[in-house]
Amino acid sequence: MTDEEILPEPLLERIRGRAAGYDRDNAFFHEDLADLKAAGYLKIFVPEPDGGLGLGLAGAARLQRRLATAAPATALAVNMHLVWTGVAHVLAARGDSSLDFILKEAAQGEIFAFGNSEAGNDSVLFDSRTEAVPLPGGGYRFTGRKIFTSLSPAWTRLGIFGKDASARDGAGELVHGFITRDTPGYEILPDWDTLGMRASQSNTTVLDGAVVPADRIFRKLPVGPNPDPLIFAIFACFETLLAAVYTGLGERALTLGVEAVKRRTSLKNGGRSYAQDPDIRWKVAEAAMAMDALYPQLSGLAADVDDLTDHGSQWFPRLVGLKVRATETARTVVDLAIRVSGGSSYFRGSELERLYRDVLAGLFHPSDDESAHNTVANAWLGPLESA
Repeated sequence: MTDEEILPEPLLERIRGRAAGYDRDNAFFHEDLADLKAAGYLKIFVPEPDGGLGLGLAGAARLQRRLATAAPATALAVNMHLVWTGVAHVLAARGDSSLDFILKEAAQGEIFAFGNSEAGNDSVLFDSRTEAVPLPGGGYRFTGRKIFTSLSPAWTRLGIFGKDASARDGAGELVHGFITRDTPGYEILPDWDTLGMRASQSNTTVLDGAVVPADRIFRKLPVGPNPDPLIFAIFACFETLLAAVYTGLGERALTLGVEAVKRRTSLKNGGRSYAQDPDIRWKVAEAAMAMDALYPQLSGLAADVDDLTDHGSQWFPRLVGLKVRATETARTVVDLAIRVSGGSSYFRGSELERLYRDVLAGLFHPSDDESAHNTVANAWLGPLESA
């Protein structure tokens, strides 16, 4: 199937038509999700024999970019399901079947969400503020607070992790597992009232003794950076799909800016279109050139993941660099689009006004600007010397 067959224009228009209402009402995208499920969109990574689309990361990134041109918040939330199914796909392609159950359950209609982010945890996947207490039989009891849990109203499987401080002779161990919707011991707080990306409903999840049984614990890793394939798979899928969403957002902003410039006329210049104004043309060209630089980076790096390309120690710098470039470029392009569109874009209800708010969420996703630059500097210059 082509991208247009998977996400046909009438479906995109329905999704685009609902986006403003979700944003205004701070409501979850229930109708969008139902449409996407019916289209098989949540099975992008599920193998074709199991009823999925059988695509890789490059195909998923193209589709997410396309979806984000219609509704960035919908695309951002769906990302979290696609991250887990993508991680399972990336691991399986490398001979690791530990998360094959994710693809099997996704084929049956389960919805996965990402419950790893924690306030104040700038170590991201390499440490945790959540407590994981071992139980007899191999399960764990998790207590902690997870933020930015997208898909909060809809997930049926939530991936979480925490630290067993007693493991590895007191050095600690990071324990990864999944809870289900009916697992006791968690609460979803109705606290998502944000500047943008409102439809994602990325509420805080409080774990209060939630038990993950032994058969849903899928990784135990040492605290700190490590070369486990799971870490690579999460970074590869999370950063690439995130970049795809913001690339699509920037693409839509450029389209809206061009439409506005062609529509607007100048009284000063005898009613001529602003498309004939040299200063306006320069801004449009600047936005277009910025976007043109993103498309090959996104598709090329996603294809490298699919092709098992060996970038060695440069993999993580490339992934975090892509994320930062995509989010920062999208911010620049939205700003330029608003500048050429005139005062109408300042009013609530304008699509550009919504994109202006949505794009700011890119500042808060890992890897943030500081962390990304540190990763790249370490790759090229080595770590900082101790005093």
